[in-house]
Amino acid sequence: MVQAIFLFILAGLAEIGGGYLVWLWLREARPVWYGIIGGLILVLYGIIPTLQKFPSFGRVYAAYGGVFIILAVLWGWGIDKKVPDTYDWIGAVICMVGVSVMLWAPRH
Repeated sequence: MVQAIFLFILAGLAEIGGGYLVWLWLREARPVWYGIIGGLILVLYGIIPTLQKFPSFGRVYAAYGGVFIILAVLWGWGIDKKVPDTYDWIGAVICMVGVSVMLWAPRH
């Protein structure tokens, strides 16, 4: 379980971080190497989920969606200095509950 959580966080940070570098390059006129590094990080993001032990591609990627939402809220708060409001936190908690149910609910 610890490895799964670590991989979810690592992949989420790679997705958001890579996307952020591409954003800076294209939207804020940063040097082209921002986009290149961002693209390479996004390729890494595509590899990390394959390290998960869960057998279902769809379930793993659906769970990444929930983790991504939470990490994006935290990224916005820490990097963009946009303080999340009550509804951001409520939504993030709902996502975590959904991710937990999808991945760890008992199945036959």
